[in-house]
Amino acid sequence: MDKKHQEDLSHIRSMMERSSRFISLSGLSGVFAGLTALLGGVYVYFLFKDNGINYFDGQAKLYSLDFVFELLYVGIVILFFALFFGIVFTIRKSKKYGLPIWTSTTKNMLFNLAIPLIVGGVFCVALLVYKMYVLIAPVTLLFYGLGLINAEKYTFTDIKYLGFCELILGCISLFYLGYGLLFWILGFGILHIVYGLLVFKKYK
Repeated sequence: MDKKHQEDLSHIRSMMERSSRFISLSGLSGVFAGLTALLGGVYVYFLFKDNGINYFDGQAKLYSLDFVFELLYVGIVILFFALFFGIVFTIRKSKKYGLPIWTSTTKNMLFNLAIPLIVGGVFCVALLVYKMYVLIAPVTLLFYGLGLINAEKYTFTDIKYLGFCELILGCISLFYLGYGLLFWILGFGILHIVYGLLVFKKYK
């Protein structure tokens, strides 16, 4: 009887977890998002070189408006592919385990994630307008970390650790202005890959 009760409790806990948390997120989403950011960061580095800019010389730099918009375009492309892979692997996992995707839990998670990201996006636009480009990388890391921590209560709790790592990296990058690309690659590339592999191994 004790064994049966334990099985029943495990089943109830599983049902509650499914109803209260979005568990269709795949670790592979994080891995491919990280790879996308990593490749994008490397591409941007060579873009600097092609424009005669030594990014890591520690000197203050002035960028033309056209070059800034080119960097912005690259960032949008990276974001598109990261979201694309996230959606593809989420749908794939949902179908595999027969889990619904668009539920009230999903909406709550996206809403809580979106609030810091939207505010951070507005902040970045202001930085672009006032040509404070050097702060954009730290700001994206900080607000992204806040978004992950804010969304944690509606999905895997592991995501908050990624959020804290992004926050720590963003805070450190504030004191190393001019090396934003390096911190951006570490935060959105390496950390995502490590997080994705750990989650994939844990929840496969």
